[in-house]
Amino acid sequence: MTQGDGMREVEVGLGQLRQTLRAWGQEHLLAFYPELSPAQKDALTAQLRTIDWPYLGELTETHVRRKPDVSAPEPIEPAPYYPVVPEDPEFYRRARERGMSLIRQGHVAAFAVAGGQGTRLGWDDPKGTFPATPIGRKPLFQIFAEQLRRTEGLYEAVVPWYIMTSAANHAVTQDFFEAHDYFGLGRENVTLFPQGMMPSIGFDGRLLLGEKCALALNPDGHGGSLTALAKSGALADMARRGVTQISYFQVDNPNVRCIDPLFIGLHVGDGADMSSKMLRKVSPKEKVGVFCLAAGKPCVIEYSDMPDALAEAEDETGALKFGAGSIAIHMISLDFARRLTAGKGERLELPFHRAEKKVPHIDPETGDCVSPEMPNAVKLERFIFDALPLARHSIILETDRVEEFAPIKNAEGNDSPESSVNLQIERAARWLEANGVEVPYRDGEVDAVIEISPLTALSAEDLGNAELPARIEPGQKVLL
Repeated sequence: MTQGDGMREVEVGLGQLRQTLRAWGQEHLLAFYPELSPAQKDALTAQLRTIDWPYLGELTETHVRRKPDVSAPEPIEPAPYYPVVPEDPEFYRRARERGMSLIRQGHVAAFAVAGGQGTRLGWDDPKGTFPATPIGRKPLFQIFAEQLRRTEGLYEAVVPWYIMTSAANHAVTQDFFEAHDYFGLGRENVTLFPQGMMPSIGFDGRLLLGEKCALALNPDGHGGSLTALAKSGALADMARRGVTQISYFQVDNPNVRCIDPLFIGLHVGDGADMSSKMLRKVSPKEKVGVFCLAAGKPCVIEYSDMPDALAEAEDETGALKFGAGSIAIHMISLDFARRLTAGKGERLELPFHRAEKKVPHIDPETGDCVSPEMPNAVKLERFIFDALPLARHSIILETDRVEEFAPIKNAEGNDSPESSVNLQIERAARWLEANGVEVPYRDGEVDAVIEISPLTALSAEDLGNAELPARIEPGQKVLL
């Protein structure tokens, strides 16, 4: 092929692309094409050719030009769940044994969603690198890695770890794991991959340019994590390893049990496609979604979408009738993940949600960078819990707030580093007291700073295998 032939081929391809963009009212995306460098031209046209325009056009009609109906189908009823304190301890014991057996056989993988930055915390790096523990200041990633190392040692099996990053933090996250030698898990057992992205769409239905040579993009939400698992080859890697169950959690919760034998055993024993953990809500307006049955199917209704009459309703004991709060901890079968990400015609489609946002962009008329003061665009994202109604069967397990929910989301107040540390200390004190250690208190709070490494114990029961002091002194710092 001569250079002239190559130029003509490029011109024909560009002409076809312009025709496609014109058909969908998006020709403005090439407004600055003539002034771009060859590399920038290639990057922009490659980005535009990856878009499924008919599908995006359909989403624009249903989610941008119109607002979709987000109400859950009626009747809405409380979702049943397994209580944290078992009515039948022997049933839970058998379930735990089942879960332990699956771990030993290498059938369980860990999956962390870690696409966020620590901006709200005043932390410029990926949230997973944030120092979270009371004394050692271990980063969140290290806490989970040490849990997995302890699990592998207890069960003499490899637990592969899959981590979904984002376009914004993938390279930094990769460098962080490299610098820490993958925390002793082995590079071959840790897989990092970025989540998918969606174009930001102006209220007029036109896509926005983030730069003259690139679209304005936004992450497609944690509901896109399963698609990202499939596209990255992670699902195929799981199948090759013999994994059948995926333990899903988010990166901002240092108290989460990455691998919980009881949860795994209940999930598999009931033949569930996808299962969830819940906490009792502390108030009707607590900002967590609520597990419900909508028209007989399990779902999560966001706190902001829950009618006040239902949110405040009480049962015969005076407890919240709809008090099962979602904390983003799930078990997902590999088969279900595959069905959710299969080819067109087979895929069980997760719905997109509309979020109105302020999106900086390039004005296609002037080339100026616009920083809007009011929302100007729609970001489309998916939520992982929207897979629940698609499951053939699902269970919910209640857990204890101190034991398993100490999120770090805000710089101060609720769900802050300070509140998380306090919960970590309270849990450590519980574990010590369960093993006969005397712990000091002042004004109802632990009067010491205590940190228990996941390498030492994963539970109060596991801590019984460690060498422990007889008592903790007031004001003492104790790192086990």
